Amino acid sequence: QVQLVESGGGLVQAGDSLRLSCAASGDIFGINIMGWFRQGPGKERELVATMTRSSTNYADSVKGRFTISRDSAKKAVYLQMNSLKPEDTAVYYCNMKITTLMPSVTTRDYWGLGTQVTVSS
Repeated sequence: QVQLVESGGGLVQAGDSLRLSCAASGDIFGINIMGWFRQGPGKERELVATMTRSSTNYADSVKGRFTISRDSAKKAVYLQMNSLKPEDTAVYYCNMKITTLMPSVTTRDYWGLGTQVTVSS
């Protein structure tokens, strides 16, 4: 059974930094895309950043402030968030497209439970 566990959220002031971490565990054959999404109060879930082995993609609202990185050996993805703004307040979700072999070869999206990031002005 595959699980994603996030950590690193918290309450900070505008202009501060936070680093989110997400690690996958379970019977994993491979991980292709890793990413972060967020859902602010009263808003739909939105893409923050995604990363494959060869490319990264960021939402316009976080470009230049957030950096996504991965450690494939640890099955982990990170999100360094700098110059945080109150509008970055949201629950941040880790997402990975994971291939498992049992009971059959399957590739699908997995989600973490989310970590709260609150930025005060």
